[in-house]
Amino acid sequence: MSHAVTLAVIVRAGDRFLMVEEWQQGRVMFNQPAGHLEPGETLLDGARRELLEETGLALPILQAVAVYQYQAPDNGKHFVRFTFCVEVSAPLATHPQDPDGDIIRCHWLTLAEIEAMGEQLRSPLVLASFRDYLAGERFPVTALKSVKPPL
Repeated sequence: MSHAVTLAVIVRAGDRFLMVEEWQQGRVMFNQPAGHLEPGETLLDGARRELLEETGLALPILQAVAVYQYQAPDNGKHFVRFTFCVEVSAPLATHPQDPDGDIIRCHWLTLAEIEAMGEQLRSPLVLASFRDYLAGERFPVTALKSVKPPL
């Protein structure tokens, strides 16, 4: 079984949430700005990088929502997903800079619009993280520690 650490960022502006429309597994899907942790990267740095790559936004990330474990039913891949959150006063212009070329565009959507996407959502973690976020689940990013091996 393979494993992956992923990072996602919920970005909220009033009653709208930033979603990324992307080409994945041969079809169009929707997700929060998200991606895989890269070697040598801290969790917070990875979240900032994914947000910048997928939306063009460089926003301060001060809180996390939750850490999720998920095993994909189609391939058995095991994911550990760290979800962070940011609030802005109004929807911001986005300019994806995705080096992989998977991002089609970004959308500011209501929760009802996101829920209506059903099978187009990248995984059940998308709605789970929105529900936890809206329930007030938060912890400070200072709770995430990175320990480097001694020289």
